[in-house]
Amino acid sequence: MVVDEDTGKLLGEVAGIDGAHGTAVAASTGHGFATSGNDQSVIMFDLKTFKTLGKIPAAEDADAILYDAPSNRVFTLNGDAHSSTVIDARQGTLITNIPLGGKPENGASAGDGKLYANITDTSEVVEIDAKTAAIVRRWSTAPCKQPVPMALDTAHHRLFSGCRSGVMAISDYQAGKVVATVPIGTGVDGAGYDAASGDAFASNADGALTVIHQDTPDQYHVLESVPTPQGSRNMGLDPTNHRIFLVSAKFGPAPAGGRGRAPVLPGSFSLMVIERAPAAR
Repeated sequence: MVVDEDTGKLLGEVAGIDGAHGTAVAASTGHGFATSGNDQSVIMFDLKTFKTLGKIPAAEDADAILYDAPSNRVFTLNGDAHSSTVIDARQGTLITNIPLGGKPENGASAGDGKLYANITDTSEVVEIDAKTAAIVRRWSTAPCKQPVPMALDTAHHRLFSGCRSGVMAISDYQAGKVVATVPIGTGVDGAGYDAASGDAFASNADGALTVIHQDTPDQYHVLESVPTPQGSRNMGLDPTNHRIFLVSAKFGPAPAGGRGRAPVLPGSFSLMVIERAPAAR
């Protein structure tokens, strides 16, 4: 679904995605890319018309996806396949698959030819050279366990990993080491960093958005915990207007035996906008 973030109007939909997970925008080519996890592929679409332009093979559990501008390449993070599929953003063609040595969850491009991915089952971050499509190095996120979402502060070379163990780990990605951890909520699945305010964010399934302030590149504190609906664990941050976008829905009873996710109730899906309250005069 494509939404005008100023008016909330639905502009259109990208069809043909079987198990939508993530979207990457390559504005320079006019193309968007969405992972289609159930059929191990990526859908390329036109950013103006939202029409499907092609289908690119990926790998099992194609999940998160990101665009790297310097290489003009798109990288998927394939969880169960333990790999990243590399795609030419202009031609929409498969370049290669990179073995990652573990289950990737989310990643980010630093804009300098390097990109990073959280490896959740080994509790590591891997650094990838976008041009050579090869892993350069990896480091542990300990004491953080199960890192999932990621955000970057490129000015200070800091990397934020939201961890299912209830902390956010902040790494110096030039040195390749964790420099700080801060408590967050449970079930984190989204993260962001706003350079203008120096605030990092973690969206959690437990009904809270954790706001973390950067005092120095190596020192952080929790600024506040913003109540959100249960299950609001996916977020996006627009750095131009500093708005945070969260999605949620109402859910039915969990499956018998406690296995699997509770079904989404039809017509209950919602997109929410959070913005900073104006300062008191």
